[in-house]
Amino acid sequence: MKKIILSGGGTGGHIYPAVAVAEALKRKWGDEVEILFVGAEGKMEMEKIPALGYNIKGLPMAGLQRRLDVRNLALPFKVLRSVNRAKQVIRDFGADVVAGFGGYASAPVLWSAQRMGIPTLIQEQNSYAGVTNKILAKRAKTICVAYDDMDRFFPAEKIVMTGNPLRGSFSPKQAKSREALEYYGLKEDMPTLLIVGGSLGTRTLNEMMKHWIASLGGIAPIQVLWQTGKFYEKEMQAFLQAHPTENIWQGAFIDRMDYAYEVADVVLSRSGACTVSELCLVGKPTIFVPSPNVAEDHQTKNAQALVNKRAAEMVRDADAIEVGMARALTLLKNKVRLEELHQNISALGIADAAERVAAEIEKLW
Repeated sequence: MKKIILSGGGTGGHIYPAVAVAEALKRKWGDEVEILFVGAEGKMEMEKIPALGYNIKGLPMAGLQRRLDVRNLALPFKVLRSVNRAKQVIRDFGADVVAGFGGYASAPVLWSAQRMGIPTLIQEQNSYAGVTNKILAKRAKTICVAYDDMDRFFPAEKIVMTGNPLRGSFSPKQAKSREALEYYGLKEDMPTLLIVGGSLGTRTLNEMMKHWIASLGGIAPIQVLWQTGKFYEKEMQAFLQAHPTENIWQGAFIDRMDYAYEVADVVLSRSGACTVSELCLVGKPTIFVPSPNVAEDHQTKNAQALVNKRAAEMVRDADAIEVGMARALTLLKNKVRLEELHQNISALGIADAAERVAAEIEKLW
């Protein structure tokens, strides 16, 4: 039996690629492979992973606060404790390979494994590598990436283009099914815009919608699926009740993303790594509004990588409230541009990314 440690967490963007790879390994190897996740204590992975049927160990790791914060004083001690705990976990489990997917716990686990002589793999999800992965790459055996030109950050001989592993089935649909339209109460012959800002929501995109709705007079000229996010749910519900507008579907969550992608003619979205990968697979014309509040401004770099290939459009976060909806309405009317974006973004999708990463792990055991 081969024993694999998968480490990553803090956000779904780090957790679910690791889970997708675990599922790919299990599909192929079944009981011949044992998988252990390692995450950070108190983070979402400590609940999400056991709920999916996998074992997980937690480290007392935390991230660096970007502003001056007394919690940063404790960080060196947490790192030391996490490294010692990671070594113990690796030793007790008897890991053959350790793979890191980003997040607080990934660094001490990979660092420890490398100094214990255990092969390591890094799965870099973004188009701009962070400092930690650049350091860890020096001793890693394999670096799986989702963007071209990553030899700017990593040794070229270690890089393998795999794409970002995704859970679930994402594929382009040629037509809007009756089931998908009825699920959201939409009309087949009316253009549809999908707005997604993550599970918690995005202040900028919600304010953009408020600004636009207030100017309409009660009837939207297009259909909009508007995901407000959990954090803003009540505020945005109250706004829409005060400004009732036809053709707007609003919800904190979108539980059937497959249907949402199917009915959307254009998507307006943040540009986290997994979201970008999903949009490539479904081939949807997209306007990205990158979050400016992320490490190394990686969302802007993710979006720019697609813009450079004429596979997406981008609006700065600072401009979105004023011009975001105008850009979306203009794009919805431009059939030639819509087809160009569809073709170009579709060409970037990698449907078997999880299997590709799993295959690279297999080469190391």
